[in-house]
Amino acid sequence: MNDPASVFGRPEDVLARTMLSKEQKIEILGRWLYNAEEEAVALEESMPGEETDVLRQVLVALGTLTGPIDVEHCAPSKQHGRSQSSVTVPHSDRSGAKR
Repeated sequence: MNDPASVFGRPEDVLARTMLSKEQKIEILGRWLYNAEEEAVALEESMPGEETDVLRQVLVALGTLTGPIDVEHCAPSKQHGRSQSSVTVPHSDRSGAKR
């Protein structure tokens, strides 16, 4: 599955699929993460496109399965690192969302 966004509407939808194993969900979200990071780098380099919240959504969903993401020991964004803001759940999303 090279384009999870074409199958799932939101990263949370991957978590909701009971027919998928935890490993399959991690693999799907990992691919989605790679795609979202590539898009973020392209936007950072002034390529056409719109900024979205997908990267943060994927990281939050992935963190639900794998545990907290260590942003202190990550490479810069162009090397697929994660900024603190990309994994911080906005105040409006904190009501019941796992970190």
